[in-house]
Amino acid sequence: MRVRLGYQLSITALFVAVVLTVGLVLVFLSFDRARSITRSAALAFIDRVADHTADRVDGQFKDVLDILEVLRQLQPVETGAILDNPPFYATLAALLRRHGQLYNLYVGYDDGGFIELDVLDRAGPALRAQLRSPADAAFRLSIVEQPKDGTSRIRYTDYLSPDLAVIAHERREADYDPRERPWYRDAFQPGAGAITDPYVFKAANLIGYTVRVPFSERRRGVIAGDILLADTDAFLRTQKLGTTGVVFLFDDSGRVVAHPRMSEVLHARAADAPLDLPRVDQMSTVDVAKPLNAWRQGGAAQQIFEAADGRTYVAAFRSIKTAGASGLRLAVMAPLDDFFAEIEAGRRRLFFLALGFVLATLPAVWWIGSMLSRSMKALAVETDRIQKFQTDGPAREVRSMIREIDDLGQSVATMRTVVRTFASFVPKRLVQQLLATGDALRLGGSRREVTILFTDIAGFTNITEKADPEQVMIRTSRYLAVLSAVIMEHGGTVDKFVGDAIMAIWNAPADDDDHVAHACAGVLACREANRRLNAEFENEGWPAYRTRFGLHTGEAVVGTIGSADRMAYTVLGATVNLAARLEPLNKQYGTEILVSDAVRQRVADRFAFRLVDEIQPKGFEATVRVYELCGEVQERVGMQIGNGGG
Repeated sequence: MRVRLGYQLSITALFVAVVLTVGLVLVFLSFDRARSITRSAALAFIDRVADHTADRVDGQFKDVLDILEVLRQLQPVETGAILDNPPFYATLAALLRRHGQLYNLYVGYDDGGFIELDVLDRAGPALRAQLRSPADAAFRLSIVEQPKDGTSRIRYTDYLSPDLAVIAHERREADYDPRERPWYRDAFQPGAGAITDPYVFKAANLIGYTVRVPFSERRRGVIAGDILLADTDAFLRTQKLGTTGVVFLFDDSGRVVAHPRMSEVLHARAADAPLDLPRVDQMSTVDVAKPLNAWRQGGAAQQIFEAADGRTYVAAFRSIKTAGASGLRLAVMAPLDDFFAEIEAGRRRLFFLALGFVLATLPAVWWIGSMLSRSMKALAVETDRIQKFQTDGPAREVRSMIREIDDLGQSVATMRTVVRTFASFVPKRLVQQLLATGDALRLGGSRREVTILFTDIAGFTNITEKADPEQVMIRTSRYLAVLSAVIMEHGGTVDKFVGDAIMAIWNAPADDDDHVAHACAGVLACREANRRLNAEFENEGWPAYRTRFGLHTGEAVVGTIGSADRMAYTVLGATVNLAARLEPLNKQYGTEILVSDAVRQRVADRFAFRLVDEIQPKGFEATVRVYELCGEVQERVGMQIGNGGG
């Protein structure tokens, strides 16, 4: 089914479509451009954050290495004068106070000697509770040394105040040997790095690294310090990357070393669970394996990738150079939409602004469309009336401020005049049926079964000789109009008028499966209409028009004949000739309606016929039975019942 829209609705819909399309395209283009700029800006921002954070972490290791290099050259370290050496303890305490990322500083020697100074508060309250240290103690000093007069190593433990005064003192047999610890044992191995692998300090339940520097002067040993990454976790939390961005440290084995949520993960573990570093996939809901592998294989350090959650992420990776063999890496990652959330909000605002503009202008557009549609509707009504040949009455002039519509209105008015004039010469029914069937007016025809009617007025010549010619034309036109209307009401087409005679056809140009019955009914109706008209003529003092009818059905050639500039739609063939022969025979037999046997055979069960004669029309070899059409079968039955009752 073809969809049809009103002109006013079409204009409004077109306006809305154009404005919305242009507006949304502009919004899209601006957003697309902004998104491209945002991607570049996001990569640049991520890159700066990665550089800043990597420099911060790298700086921590460098600072500690610098401290250890300085300490390594101190005489107490080289000579091993670690027992009863308050100036040395003060130096260690000063360095620890200055560098907050350090938890402790310590030295181990090849002979089992050991000194360590810890900052108690940096490990949290859990360590104090575990050590049962005095509440006002700030440092713990542990020394393992073999006395000159003894044979076994002794461990001395002092709890010191902030000004290094001894608050508590313990002495017991040594239960700790630095030579057995990993930080010491492999420090002298070829290729050993200055920084150990990350691990969890069990005493403090914190993650950190041991930074070490071996030395061989005088008393051979290793000086080291532990870096707790709790401060790094806090620092990473301060790196704001939208609402869900994250910065974390991990090593080559995929273990997370520092993360904004690291403390939550460690405290959430079961009490009896082993202390271990979580893996990257445990700390992140986004799989970074693909961009990470691409970077490790030589790809760009800044990447944009699609995650399984459907969001686009931007990431940057860095290596912590000072970490050396420990393989410490930095990852910075954030959803891309966090960076252009404001742009997305702006796009939504622009969209609703465009939509609001369209809604605000709809009344004006609807009013303009209404003005234009009134003219178009008037033209449509006028052309529809012309198509139906309803050209009577005063013409309606359609004017418009739009030049093309105004010109069209004048053209329709001219067409109306032409059609009204043309309809006076061509049967309307014929043109309407040709339009309905879609047949083109071109020379040529086709063979089909039709029913043909010829009529004539008995004694018409005598009437015209005695009457006023103008009155003859008026009365005859009135007569032809009445009979033509009846014929068309019964599905017939008036082919032509020949003086006072009428030629009509059924089943052409429009198909009519019951054309014989319709023709018979039409002829009977014409006879009744003629009788009513004659009664009017007699009242007006005008002679009656007694009409004779000839009706035949059969196959004929139907189509258009003539020339290219003058055509006529008509019917040709023996069927037409026989119908024309039947009409004048009414005068010979004193009848009004004569039909052929072909007509009677088709509708004998519906109409009453009386056999008149069997003739051989002029030009025909075969004889033809001729019948008088008396009426419909129901009428005949009714008459018989009425006569029987009398």
